[in-house]
Amino acid sequence: MSGSRSTSGAERELADVEEVFGALAHASRRHILLVLRFRGGAMTAGEIADRFSCSWPTTTRHLQVLEDAGLVQVEQRGRERVYRLAAERLVGVTTNWLRWFRAGQRSAPPETARRQQVTRARSRRSGARGPR
Repeated sequence: MSGSRSTSGAERELADVEEVFGALAHASRRHILLVLRFRGGAMTAGEIADRFSCSWPTTTRHLQVLEDAGLVQVEQRGRERVYRLAAERLVGVTTNWLRWFRAGQRSAPPETARRQQVTRARSRRSGARGPR
């Protein structure tokens, strides 16, 4: 691999999948997302914590993981933090990943296949060998 620190689209897509699915891996975080969805999309940290049996530090850690994954956005209102569901991020990343499982899908989706072709062509021109 070259010394470049830039991230390709495929690498960014993989990182997004890892972040989102990692956040979804815990039942409490999935529950938080559902509560936000069905309670109007936004709640204070205290309102969220009241819905769960875990301690305040545990709840805030779960909220931080969701924020780091881009699944919730946080707004400071005075002394309160209001958490807002970022449903478009959740739907976008999961839909992108699930496209690999569509009936009849035998190869990379068109946009990913094109990126792979460009990457292989660049590698051949530079004499580097990448994954096949």
